[in-house]
Amino acid sequence: MGNSEVGHNALGAGQIYAQGAKLVDMALASGKIYEGEGFKYIQKSFETGTLHLIGLLSDGGVHSRIDQLQLLLKGASEHGAKRIRVHILTDGRDVLDGSSVTFLETLENDLAKLQEMGVDARIASGGGRMYVTMDRYENDWQVVKRGWDAQVLGEAPHKFQNALEAVKKLREGPKANDQYLPPFVIVDESGKPVGPILDGDAVVTFNFRADRMVMLAKALECENFDKFDRVRFPKIRYAGMLQYDGELKLPSHYLVAPPEIERTSGEYLANNGIHTYACSETVKFGHVTFFWNGNRSGYFNPNLEKYEEIPSDTGIPFNIQPKMKAREVAEKARDAILSNKFDQVRVNIANGDMVGHTGDLEATIIGCKAADEAVKIILDAVEQVGGIFVVTADHGNAEDMVKRDKSGKPIRDRNGNVQPLTSHTLNPVPIAIGGPGLASGARFREDLQDAGLANVAATVMNLHGFEAPNHYEPTLIEVSAAPYLKS
Repeated sequence: MGNSEVGHNALGAGQIYAQGAKLVDMALASGKIYEGEGFKYIQKSFETGTLHLIGLLSDGGVHSRIDQLQLLLKGASEHGAKRIRVHILTDGRDVLDGSSVTFLETLENDLAKLQEMGVDARIASGGGRMYVTMDRYENDWQVVKRGWDAQVLGEAPHKFQNALEAVKKLREGPKANDQYLPPFVIVDESGKPVGPILDGDAVVTFNFRADRMVMLAKALECENFDKFDRVRFPKIRYAGMLQYDGELKLPSHYLVAPPEIERTSGEYLANNGIHTYACSETVKFGHVTFFWNGNRSGYFNPNLEKYEEIPSDTGIPFNIQPKMKAREVAEKARDAILSNKFDQVRVNIANGDMVGHTGDLEATIIGCKAADEAVKIILDAVEQVGGIFVVTADHGNAEDMVKRDKSGKPIRDRNGNVQPLTSHTLNPVPIAIGGPGLASGARFREDLQDAGLANVAATVMNLHGFEAPNHYEPTLIEVSAAPYLKS
């Protein structure tokens, strides 16, 4: 199943790399995760401090996987962790809403086994991923602050003595679901939180995907942090599952080395004098820049590149504002195209993914119509300048919003209602290439049976008039006679 991070890596790099989940799997299976600098760094706190594990409790495989957490819990205890606290974030986005209860039961069972072995292991806090901790691209720092308050300070509006009770009770609230569960802390019989993060503790954020952990990483690591009042800044040993931002070296310690993605199309084009423009709204801005460029922040050549971010709406669910900033992004792209300053304009229109994740069909239809209108604005501009367009997607989502059984039939709840699908799909994505600048003899190749997103970079190289590097996945197109562009 695809996700936006890996998809944009492939689109920009033209190559297929072992990514976060696979790298973590290999490190856990081999035991090398416990031999690395990152684990040895946090291990120094095990004798007198608490090990805190923060991340998404899910088997969705987009940001994290519960089986990796289970192995990490077991491995940490075998390597000296005597006191462990888990700070959970419930999913309901990449997995079924309500599945948090099942994941919690599994985790509680694992923690009970550790307790039988003499390890003081408990859940300390929790909350829904879209409301607590897992914001991205600095869209809403209050989301991170709610997580900080619960995880670090041990403060939250809801207090329970049991995490399973907490999730079940909070899900009874109006419009409550796993994604937007309010923050809670677990307290003992006296009402004292069981797991605030204190001086001398160790912290691991166990998500392998970067975009929704890097903001918390900044709060945990940066001394000159000013996005919200942290109240206190504990002296801890912190490591990410991976390094979330290679350019910023954040976090400075990590358990698994991230993939080294080199010689991306963005770097290649910048080195060959191609002027590029990239634009999206906040929720996808990092995808057309950071992830596109191989998990690299900043420009390859600021004289040739321009990146423009349209601020996303903050504090408003996407199904309430389903049009998002599609038109604004399209108008910026249109202006860039018509300026004739750029050889390549790339954009991400986010509606189908972001609104699709809400499971709200009517809102998603509105969002997709807004995306269609945005695409038309861009294609009209391409037509005016005699250019070429490439339209595709990094994964499926909005095209199928119904949970289905193995036969393809919709799954219904006990009341007979069709259950909405909020996660990505396994469906192939379409690609369209055209425009007045495309050579008349250009056509899709018929000899690529397993073509995918990584083939797009070589295709774009060809459309710019370059032969793609040999290490790229092959181009999707051919012409009866070169060049690919009209002269």
